[in-house]
Amino acid sequence: MAALGWLTPRRRPATARSVLAGEASAEAARKSSQEVTDVSAAEPEFPVLGDDRAAAFFDLDNTVMQGAALFHFGRGLYKRKFFETRELARFAWQQAWFRLAGVEDPEHMQEARDSALSIVKGHRVAELQSIGEEIYDEYMAERIWPGTRALAQAHLDAGQKVWLVTAAPVEIATVIARRLGLTGALGTVAESVDGVYTGKLVGEPLHGPAKAEAVRALALAEGLELTRCAAYSDSHNDIPMLSLVGHPYAINPDAKLRKHARKLDWRLRDYRTGRKAAKVGIPAAAGVGAVAGGTAAAIAMHRRRR
Repeated sequence: MAALGWLTPRRRPATARSVLAGEASAEAARKSSQEVTDVSAAEPEFPVLGDDRAAAFFDLDNTVMQGAALFHFGRGLYKRKFFETRELARFAWQQAWFRLAGVEDPEHMQEARDSALSIVKGHRVAELQSIGEEIYDEYMAERIWPGTRALAQAHLDAGQKVWLVTAAPVEIATVIARRLGLTGALGTVAESVDGVYTGKLVGEPLHGPAKAEAVRALALAEGLELTRCAAYSDSHNDIPMLSLVGHPYAINPDAKLRKHARKLDWRLRDYRTGRKAAKVGIPAAAGVGAVAGGTAAAIAMHRRRR
C-alpha cells in the first residue's frame, strides 16, 4: 500500500497566499450578491402592479404601427372611391418621405391632413367610423409592432390605463385603440355639425406641444401622477410629451430623439428589422424609391390612357 501512496492526494497546509485568495473570492461573491440586491431595489419592476395613479401614453405612427395611420386610412378611402388617383399619389409620396426620412415632416403632415379634411367633408361621422373598422382589418392590423404591443399589454396587465396620443383623426385612433384593447385615444378632432364633417378642425392638429397639453389635461381629469406615468414615441416632435412623465421611452427613435434619449438616459427600444435607409444603404432606399416610382409610373400610364 505504501507503494501506492503517490496516488493519494497529499493534504498540504494552506499557505498565506491561498488563504488570502480564498477570502478575496468569498468577499467578491458577497459583494456581487449585494450588488444584485441593490440593483433590484433601485429598479423595481415596471410597470408597478396596482398603481392606479399611473398610466401609459403611446404615440401611434411608427411607434405602435408601421407607417402613418392617415396614409393607410387614405388607401382605404381611395379603394372606396372617396377620391381620385392624384390624391393617392400625394398620399404615396408623403408615406415614402416618412419612411425614408424616419421623421414627421410638418409640411407633408399638414398637406395630408388638409387632403383628408377635404375628402371627408360632407360625409357622416358614423359612416367614417364604420369604414375605419374595415380599413383597420385591411391595412393596419398586420402593421402593429408586436414589441410595442407587448409594452402596452404590460401596463394593462398591471391594472393601468393605456391611451393612444396621435395627430391622426380621433375616429381612426379610437378604432385602433379599441381593437388593441387599450383604454382610449387622444387625437385630432375634425369639426362636425349634426353628425356631418364640415372640412375644418376643432383647434389645431394634436401634434408636438399639443400632445403634451392633452396628456396634462387628461392626467388632471383622471387623477394621475405624471411622475409615475410612462410615455412612448418614435419622434423628436414628442419630446414635450415624453418630458412630462417619469418614465419616457424612445421607440424606433429618429436620429434627434435617439440623441436626446441617450443624453438623458431614457430607455430605448427598436423593433425595426433594419436601420433607416440612410444607414442601411442602397437596397432599403431603392425599395422605398421603387414603391414611389412605381406609383408615379402607374399614374402616368393611367393619364396617357385617358
